[in-house]
Amino acid sequence: MKIAKAKGLVLGLSGGLDSCVAACLVKEALGKNKVLALILPCHSQKEDLTDARVFAKKFEIKTKLVNLTEIYNSLDRILPPADRMSMANIRPRLRMIVLYYFARKLNYLVCGTSNKSELMAGYFTKFGDGASDIAPLGDLYKTQVRKLAKEFKIPEKIITKPPTAGLWPGQTDEGEMGITYPELDDILDRLEKNKKQILPKAKVDKVKQMVGISQHKRQPPAICKI
Repeated sequence: MKIAKAKGLVLGLSGGLDSCVAACLVKEALGKNKVLALILPCHSQKEDLTDARVFAKKFEIKTKLVNLTEIYNSLDRILPPADRMSMANIRPRLRMIVLYYFARKLNYLVCGTSNKSELMAGYFTKFGDGASDIAPLGDLYKTQVRKLAKEFKIPEKIITKPPTAGLWPGQTDEGEMGITYPELDDILDRLEKNKKQILPKAKVDKVKQMVGISQHKRQPPAICKI
C-alpha cells in the first residue's frame, strides 16, 4: 500500500466465510477507517445479504450497497443466448468493475477474497473474483480459513453454511466441483508437497485436471516475443 500510495482497501462482502475473514484481517491490519466493504447483490439470496449486514455491524466495518441486478438483467436482454455458466460469470465480473470503481474513487486498493483452494484448483472467475491487488487468503486452504474464522468469532451460521459463489439459485462450490473442500485441500496439499495421495485415484485425477486446465488463470497473458 505504501508503494502504491493507497489510503485503504475495498473488498466485496458476500456474507460468506471467505469475505468475512478477509474483512476481519484487513480491519485488524489497517483499522476500520481504512476499509470499505461493498455489498453487491445480483439476484442474490436474501439470507446472504442479511448475513453480510449482521457481520458488518458486529465487527464495525463500513459498508455500501450497490445492487447490480438490473445491470445484469439488461445484459441478459441484449446479449445473444448462451449457456448458464457464461451468464453466471458476468456476476463476479460486474462486482469487480464496481470494486475497482470505488478503489479509484477513494485511492484504495482492491482486496481479493479467494483462498488457496480456489486459486490452485482454478475455481474462480478470471477477471472477476480472481482479480485483486492483494489476496490475504491466497495461501490459506478453505479448511484453514474456516479455523481462522472461529478465532475471529465470526457467527457460526456463516462458518457452517455451504460455500457458494452465488452463480445461480442453489449453487454450491462443493456441488459444482464434485468434491468436498476437506478432500480438495488434502489432495492439493499433497500435490504441492509431493506427498503420497490417500484419497481415491478418481478424485485425485479430477483435482489434477482442474489444476492443469486452469493454469492460464494463474498466469499473466502469454506474450509472443518478437
